Amino acid sequence: MKGNSSKYVPPFVVSQKAINLIAEITARLERYKIRIEQKDGLKLRRANRIKTIQSSLAIEGNTLSENQVRDIIDGKNVIAPLKQIQEVKNAIKTYELYPLLDAFKEEDLLKAHGVMMLGLLDNPGNYRNKEVGVYGAKSLVHIAPPAGRVSFLMKDLFKWLKESKDHLLIRSCVFHYEFEFIHPFLDGNGRMGRLWQSLILRKLNPLFEYIPIENMVYANQHKYYKALADSNISGECGPFIDFMLNEVFNAIKANDDRYNLTEIPNKTRQKVPNKIQQKVPNKIQQKVPNKIEDKSFNLSQTADKVLKLIKKNNSITALEAASILNLSDRIVRKHIAQLKKENLIVRVGSNKNGFWKIIKR
Repeated sequence: MKGNSSKYVPPFVVSQKAINLIAEITARLERYKIRIEQKDGLKLRRANRIKTIQSSLAIEGNTLSENQVRDIIDGKNVIAPLKQIQEVKNAIKTYELYPLLDAFKEEDLLKAHGVMMLGLLDNPGNYRNKEVGVYGAKSLVHIAPPAGRVSFLMKDLFKWLKESKDHLLIRSCVFHYEFEFIHPFLDGNGRMGRLWQSLILRKLNPLFEYIPIENMVYANQHKYYKALADSNISGECGPFIDFMLNEVFNAIKANDDRYNLTEIPNKTRQKVPNKIQQKVPNKIQQKVPNKIEDKSFNLSQTADKVLKLIKKNNSITALEAASILNLSDRIVRKHIAQLKKENLIVRVGSNKNGFWKIIKR
């Protein structure tokens, strides 16, 4: 990676998969816009902000739950390690700056880092002055560029971000990867990289401020790190672009599916006039599918999704499944109970150390 070059272009290849995902994301955004503008849109935006903060910090090892993050936002006392509480408070303040930050301005990145890492780092809001490496579970996986090059590299990256004619969805992914490659700060690079991709996407559509992409990344963080590693090996960030665009699409789709009448059968849907359909209360939406399930003994779409996740990972917890599907763990547990009742799965061993066994029919 070069530095201090007026024509620097980060190396990346846009795959056919990425092109298809851009089209799908654009289409989904139109549906999501309708959803976010409904009566409870403010509540949804707040819930998604909480998911974003909790998930981004959880990737970095913070153990506070969504409920604890919500309590901190509400000014309630939370019993937890002081450092983790400070991380949440800093993240809340940083995301409150969200509308005031310009994704194309390097000085705004430094300002945001200063808030994000206040009290957690000796010199927040400044690029590192030491050499750093990124460690995996067992070994060093990446040696970041020398500290003396960081300032030049970041100026090049911002210049490219601002002047490039590539689609903003692509630019956001490339910036995210290059940012993590440079690793410009002594700490906080992961949460800042994810925040900044979201800010770049907000220039494409303001809705991205309230789409919890971090929630999807947290649910698939091993794939996130693998995509970074694969891009390092290939010398260009195509693998990371494919991964992140897929997570952006999944984040939009999860919110869209969760708050629309996706589980009500077509015959039931057709009886509801179009103008009223979008205003059906959530409680009624939740009750209708259950009545249908009880009579027909067919799986709902959500239960089917839970079953697929269990087939993919038989050690998955209800909380992990809830995070992937963007649902509450209570609802996921309800669908797991249905799967057990229908004799499709059985628990082997304890809740903590056991696994799910699929019963073949």
